[in-house]
Amino acid sequence: MSDFEGRWTLSRRIEDRLAGTEAQFAGEAVLRPVPEGLSYREEGLLRLAGGPALTAARNYLWREAGGRIVVDHGDGRPFHAFDPADPVARHWCDPDDYRVRYDFGNWPVWHAEWVVTGPRKDYTMRSDYRPAA
Repeated sequence: MSDFEGRWTLSRRIEDRLAGTEAQFAGEAVLRPVPEGLSYREEGLLRLAGGPALTAARNYLWREAGGRIVVDHGDGRPFHAFDPADPVARHWCDPDDYRVRYDFGNWPVWHAEWVVTGPRKDYTMRSDYRPAA
């Protein structure tokens, strides 16, 4: 898991099929060692269709457990876990279904693609990470 430690340039595209809109995020993700694993913090600008850019941030905790990487929300709530050798996961947040596939095939450039569906949600969110200069 230490391979993830450091600063990453982060770009994200969110395609909302329900609304027929697209949003873009550009910023940085920093993964720092903490006693429990890696603290993940991302910050940047989110540009929604037809609106001004907004400052956006998220926090997670990445930790190892049984050969898997467990990702918890910053407040400690469980989010998802994946096996680096088969990097797919699912998170159910009633009534919405979140599915992610990580791709580490071009390391150290990697991405995560979420497909989210539910009664009022239908979007794909792709996040691209590359080492920060």
